[in-house]
Amino acid sequence: MKIEIWSDVACPWCYIGKRRFETALNGFAHKDSVEVQWRSYQLDPTIPEHYDGTELSYLSERKGMDPTQVAGMFAHVTEQAAGEGLSYKFDDVVVANSFNAHQLLHLAAARGLGDAVKEALLSGHFEHGLDIGSRDALVQLGTEAGLSAVEINEALDTDKYADEVRQDFADARAIGVTGVPFFVIDRKYGISGAQPTDVFSQALEQAWQEANPLTMVAAASDGSDAEVCGPDGCAI
Repeated sequence: MKIEIWSDVACPWCYIGKRRFETALNGFAHKDSVEVQWRSYQLDPTIPEHYDGTELSYLSERKGMDPTQVAGMFAHVTEQAAGEGLSYKFDDVVVANSFNAHQLLHLAAARGLGDAVKEALLSGHFEHGLDIGSRDALVQLGTEAGLSAVEINEALDTDKYADEVRQDFADARAIGVTGVPFFVIDRKYGISGAQPTDVFSQALEQAWQEANPLTMVAAASDGSDAEVCGPDGCAI
């Protein structure tokens, strides 16, 4: 079973959704048969590489949101994150363009380190005030996860994975993704948002059962049924 997850490193609900999905996946009996692929999405491709301002000023000035409303949203999201064991610090968040971070994620995926780098980027951005638009920060996170600094710099210098990142954006538009996180199971089931863990668990079970239906073994050659026990007792 393949699960594609569209998300942005700069999306606070994407980290919460990642945790809730992981909890469901860890409790799924067939988790070893599940392939997870992180897909790229940008909430705001127009952000400069480095934005001179706080997350609150960015949302209020560039998005036109009321500062009081934004502060209330931060408090709510921080509380929800804490419920998943995450420690958000919106006052320390560095607003930056996430495109190069997505290129790093594609490089990491090609080396089998996609989940580790995704986790590091989200944690760095929301918990540790990391500048995800900084080359030095991306190299640091990538090398700590096991990537080569030379390979990271080469990929970013040449925009080696830029087309793949843009293809993820195009695929998202094609299937109707308008917000993230967005989870797609076997290109058949879509789950929008950081849903409760139970929702992810139910979706995994349903998708697995439909993809792997139970086939009953034929009855005995004489047509008789084997003895069974049920709620009302056992056959004699």
